Amino acid sequence: MSTSMPALGFRPAAVLFDMDGLLLDSERVLLACWREAARALRVTVDDQLWLGMVGHSDAVCEAMLERALGDPHAWMLRDHCQSLYDARVAEGIPVKQGAFELLALLDAYDMPRAVVTSTWRERACRKLSAAGLLPHFRDVVGGRDAARTKPAPDPYLLAAQRLGVEARMCVVLEDSAAGVAAALAAGMHPIQVPDLAPPDAEVRARGHRIVASLREARGLLEVALRSVE
Repeated sequence: MSTSMPALGFRPAAVLFDMDGLLLDSERVLLACWREAARALRVTVDDQLWLGMVGHSDAVCEAMLERALGDPHAWMLRDHCQSLYDARVAEGIPVKQGAFELLALLDAYDMPRAVVTSTWRERACRKLSAAGLLPHFRDVVGGRDAARTKPAPDPYLLAAQRLGVEARMCVVLEDSAAGVAAALAAGMHPIQVPDLAPPDAEVRARGHRIVASLREARGLLEVALRSVE
């Protein structure tokens, strides 16, 4: 863990996790599917479009596609990519390094936790189950469960409500700018673990903690949990 990273300074009442790009190494898989779908349909699209979708709901991503490509190319590309991605999901998406070690730490302290994702809940549960992660969480808040999706705070506030904890006592682990914005708007404490899309100056200016890996995030949480034993 970086020696310059400020400690949390409190014992969390719950830890909330994003899923894609944070627990699951799915962003690389999805990027590969977008590229393959674009080649198959002979559509030229810059990778920045795919990376710009990270952390957003299906509806927002579809709107971005339509603006970039128009109809019907956007929908053909989406459907082909989805078919490719479904096949990869069925095979199992790799788990991010350090995820199981972090969950073991939280298990040891009986720390309440939930997954908060823009993916539909049923699909998210399938992905988490296939990866062996689902039993580690008390709840999963999906993209259709709250009135608004990230970057609105609603999904995280709903997760806190379901766990019976105060929002201000929650630590959030996120990889995307949209997820960090949602956590901050909810009054929570985000720790960002960037994946394919590194935080730009505007994101860094929000002043939240940014670490290089889940192992570093585990270090921050371990210090916070041990300090109150």
